[in-house]
Amino acid sequence: MEVNIHEAKTHLSRLLERVAMGEEVVIAKAGTPVAKLVPVAGRKKKRVLGTAKGEFIVPDDFNDPLPKEIEDLFYE
Repeated sequence: MEVNIHEAKTHLSRLLERVAMGEEVVIAKAGTPVAKLVPVAGRKKKRVLGTAKGEFIVPDDFNDPLPKEIEDLFYE
């Protein structure tokens, strides 16, 4: 949805309700977009390193080039 600055100032609380429900609102000045209201993502949990320790093993050939037949699949 796109609104002009005057409309955004007049109906800010209504626009914020729509944004909270996931909609993006573009604010324009003279028809040119100047800002975007977007929902704030939920707070991300701080990641703890080492939580998957021992769950998998990186194979010795992990960094080796792919076999030709598999590499060809990327360059069809």
